Amino acid sequence: MTVFSFHINGDRVEVAAPDHWTLLEVLRYRLGLTGTKQGCDKGDCGACTVLVDGRPWLACLTLAKSVEGREITTIEGLMPAHRKSGGAGADPLQDAFDRCGALQCGFCQPGMILSARALLARNPRPTRVEIRHALSGNLCRCTGYTQIFEAVESAVAQACGTTTAARAWEAQRERACEREDTP
Repeated sequence: MTVFSFHINGDRVEVAAPDHWTLLEVLRYRLGLTGTKQGCDKGDCGACTVLVDGRPWLACLTLAKSVEGREITTIEGLMPAHRKSGGAGADPLQDAFDRCGALQCGFCQPGMILSARALLARNPRPTRVEIRHALSGNLCRCTGYTQIFEAVESAVAQACGTTTAARAWEAQRERACEREDTP
């Protein structure tokens, strides 16, 4: 066993774990931060994505000792960080995912949101293509991706004080209603 020292979600944390454990194992099984999901264990699905020094990082492929002393953010740290910076409620991305129906089972959600948070930190006004690229390492089996991309766009629009276009499902519903009203 080795005692590792990390900065996790703004707090300095010391934790004992075997040398061969991944960051994912330390987060979930030693620290109880189960928002970081254990998916494929080979870096394909992105469910284990956390932020290391603000960059998306696959925790299942990272030995804990290789990120000792670095700043790690898990999904559990987003709301407290948002509130600490003067915001109210959930992180705007978390709120947008909820409002846009961008989650189904929720398994991929933490990794998606953290990848999107990293994108918005370096590019506060990304295009749809840039959003797709930033989230390309995160797989979702339930929703498709349209509402996920729309959630990120909605968070961007809210941050910029602009309105966002109707979401795909809303536009589809409006077209269906128009057809019903036409004789």
